[in-house]
Amino acid sequence: MKASLGHQTLTLYGLRFAANLGILEQEMTGPQPIQVDAELNLGPQPLLPHDDDIYHVLDYRKVRQIIIDECTAVHVNLLETLIGKLAHRLMKLPGVSGVRVKIAKLEIFEDCEVAIRIETGQW
Repeated sequence: MKASLGHQTLTLYGLRFAANLGILEQEMTGPQPIQVDAELNLGPQPLLPHDDDIYHVLDYRKVRQIIIDECTAVHVNLLETLIGKLAHRLMKLPGVSGVRVKIAKLEIFEDCEVAIRIETGQW
């Protein structure tokens, strides 16, 4: 018997853009580059969509735009606050049962990146 289902995870890695984030003096004056990685657990899915139509799957263009919109809507002081808001928003998408998100500040220090990763829901 052939398998008809597989466990599906939608991933976006290395999404880079500028966001107003942080409490340091240089962070309060303008946006800084961040990188977002996201994994969305879609659970058991057909190995082949039943009709090859984008309207019957989670459109990754929509996910990408939600990430950008959530991270650029307003200035947020804490990375912890931003990642929590983003994870909460992604969990509301239809068919999503778990979310893993990492947000990295790329240029906050000269010698390293700073990042936080959060996991919620079912994996």
